[in-house]
Amino acid sequence: MNILVLNAGSSSLKWKLFEMESSSVIAYGLIEEIAESRSVFHLHYQGRNQETEQVIPDHRAAFSLLFQTLEEEKIIDIDRNLDAIGHRVVHGGEKFFKPTLIDEMTLGQLKKLNRLAPLHNPANVLGIELTFGHTPQIPNIAVFDTAFHHDMPEHAYLYALPMALYKKFHIRRYGFHGTSHHYVAQEAAKALNAPLETLNLITLHLGNGASACAIKNGKSVDTSMGFTPLEGLIMGSRCGDLDPAIVLYLIENLHLTAQETDTLLNTESGLKGICNENDLRTIVQRTKNGDKQAGLALDMFAYRIKKYIGSYIAVLGRVDAIVFTGGIGEHAALIRSMVLADLGEAFGIALDTDRNTYESHTAHAVHQTDSKIKLYVIPTDEELAIAEECANLIYNGKID
Repeated sequence: MNILVLNAGSSSLKWKLFEMESSSVIAYGLIEEIAESRSVFHLHYQGRNQETEQVIPDHRAAFSLLFQTLEEEKIIDIDRNLDAIGHRVVHGGEKFFKPTLIDEMTLGQLKKLNRLAPLHNPANVLGIELTFGHTPQIPNIAVFDTAFHHDMPEHAYLYALPMALYKKFHIRRYGFHGTSHHYVAQEAAKALNAPLETLNLITLHLGNGASACAIKNGKSVDTSMGFTPLEGLIMGSRCGDLDPAIVLYLIENLHLTAQETDTLLNTESGLKGICNENDLRTIVQRTKNGDKQAGLALDMFAYRIKKYIGSYIAVLGRVDAIVFTGGIGEHAALIRSMVLADLGEAFGIALDTDRNTYESHTAHAVHQTDSKIKLYVIPTDEELAIAEECANLIYNGKID
């Protein structure tokens, strides 16, 4: 079985083609800077890394280029050998919490969710719409970032707002990065040699977008992101947790519109707002060079994560392991050491300094042997997780 996984962003298209019997990657790539003056197509196939620059005016052209390349490079015969196309969708609302076969009605329902994740869903749904139109004969399946968090208890997902707002407008905490949190939790279970349903874990997906998840007996019981991906940890350009009265203050005193306020909180805040930079690698280097504002950004970023770890230990009671994943979680040893500093006396957490600086593309432990809570760095693979969800849907007979 061959499955193509697509992740359409606002100006990019990330893709990966899997042969599912062996969970191997046939080819993968990225089209970036769509609709810019210079677009780049990255293709990785049979040990060959190819990069071409050309004008790609819009997503429609990007998808056409992708399918044309798959055929012309003889990577796959789409009509004969492609069994399904899986799409990452950030927000599924309350209706969509399982892998879902796309049809015209489903597509219309997904479009109504765009306002809940304006930075992500419109591009995700556009990708589905274009692909569904291009390959209607192939099952197109949506997999949702919110799905893993769907079973959070009411006391965790409800806000202390009038219940009528929840009942009428479905205002609640949904959580995101669920595909990644679930995937690394499964990998942690393998590392611990224990069934996932017996484990309590704290998983930290740290990248330009960042979230924490409390997992009890294998299920998400709380997570840092909420109604939208804006809540929770400090992120690259998103503010994370904020006193809601600040929003009212900004609107009233700066005379901002709702859209301008949304832009401020989502694209001009977070690390970028603190030190005018959202690339953590640059911030770390600036800190080493004595830049105090960059150092403050690192301190704030790590402190917020530390607070969530403490609160989730209280929620879970017993924690078997803490897992770091995502671009920052996997590669920023400094952030891991800052986050875990001074947690030994209260929680028995002991980071191994040498292990922590070890770079690996596979799951590995970074705790000392006597640490009461195990510590792991586990590379995430959201595309493989999406492909597996699609394959399970097909294997279980839900698709003819």
